[in-house]
Amino acid sequence: MGFAVMTMTDAAAARVKQIVATSGADAKGIRVGIKKGGCAGMEYTIDMVAEANAKDDLIEHEGAKVWIEPSAVLYLLGTQMDFETTKMRSGFTFVNPNQTSACGCGESVELKPADLAALAKQREAEAHA
Repeated sequence: MGFAVMTMTDAAAARVKQIVATSGADAKGIRVGIKKGGCAGMEYTIDMVAEANAKDDLIEHEGAKVWIEPSAVLYLLGTQMDFETTKMRSGFTFVNPNQTSACGCGESVELKPADLAALAKQREAEAHA
């Protein structure tokens, strides 16, 4: 079994499917990436996918498809994507073990690349448990 770069909650999967259903026949899912910007240094990006990029990693949950840009993989390893609605906002959220800090508004984050050696040791320990 392969290692998923990122996981998705049921709420995130439902929102992805809703977005795709209302975005026309060409919509297949969404693409998650990161870009430099914001006061903390990086921002998550979310775009519609009409044509999959063969280099992207694909995660699927409950029929929802999310592609991950290759340049974002090391920053998103182990991340859980969720969707939340509060009185003040609604949107995708990311619980990312590679996040070292965030700005006050939560729109911008500081990320470090994942520690691949630590992840490998963790997977090995889980396999032997």
